[in-house]
Amino acid sequence: MPTPRSALLDLAARAQLFAHLAAMEKAGVPVERALLSLQLPKRARAALAGLHTQIAAGSNIASAGLRSGLFSQLDGSVLRAAQASGCLATVYQRLAQRYTRQARQAATVKSRLLLPAVVLLLALFIQPLPALVGGQLSIAGYLWGVLAPLLVLSSLYGVGRKLYLRRADATSSRASFLDDWLARLPVFGPALQRRSVRDFFDSLGLMLEAGMPMLEALPKACAVISDAPLRQRFSRVQQAIQHGQSLAEALATLDFPGHGLALGLIRTGEASGTLPASLLNYAKVETQKLDSLTEQLATWIPRLLYVAVMLWVAYGLLTGAGFGPRLPAELG
Repeated sequence: MPTPRSALLDLAARAQLFAHLAAMEKAGVPVERALLSLQLPKRARAALAGLHTQIAAGSNIASAGLRSGLFSQLDGSVLRAAQASGCLATVYQRLAQRYTRQARQAATVKSRLLLPAVVLLLALFIQPLPALVGGQLSIAGYLWGVLAPLLVLSSLYGVGRKLYLRRADATSSRASFLDDWLARLPVFGPALQRRSVRDFFDSLGLMLEAGMPMLEALPKACAVISDAPLRQRFSRVQQAIQHGQSLAEALATLDFPGHGLALGLIRTGEASGTLPASLLNYAKVETQKLDSLTEQLATWIPRLLYVAVMLWVAYGLLTGAGFGPRLPAELG
């Protein structure tokens, strides 16, 4: 059954949900009672009530969470395996940490983009003022000059967000125009590929740690890769393992960011019987690298946007009507 997108939680709320379930599970509180003391955003309360009803009727947490829309497909897969192996508290905690980290990154980027956004909004109101004061614009023209850029920017944001969500939910192995375009971006392209690889190994490690068999976990881990060409390459790993190869051997022929480090850790994990921990360690190392890059981008991109907006405002004020000397119309 497809997960209803309207009921899905944001990253911070998901972190809160799994942290609460982890604490209650460790305390020995049944999940049905644990849900009664959980506070979620208003838009998710109906879904939470549905989850509680299904649990009370005898459904398991993974299936009920998926049907209610509170869990993603990956959440449900990992929790099903955790239920079978009896390590729900550990997996709850892992998911809480994962979503907490993602929510913190998203909040950092948003907070640092706030100042450029405010400056841009002020600029849209200030930039046409010289023409209004100089009689070049009517009130209606001024309002249109302010609202038109806002409508364009809002439309661009909506289209971009829709394309991003569509790409993230894509299951096709064929590369789209968006995939090709993003891959060519100088900094973002490699970073997006590295993030996709990190998500694959992180998800695979979580599912294996929860007790899911390798051949069952691999296609689910591949599904979280948002980059279609990478998803196609990693889909071959399952066939190689079915033919008797180890995970390290199956990955040795693939080209992906962090290839050398991943193979070293996976070989060590397979030899010592700690493969899930090795996969999660690799994902942790990649997360630290991505966090460092995100921190740098979150620092410099708002500064560059701020400078661009200020230059645009200065240009408009210096060249717009009402500022600077002007010849009379009969002498112009």
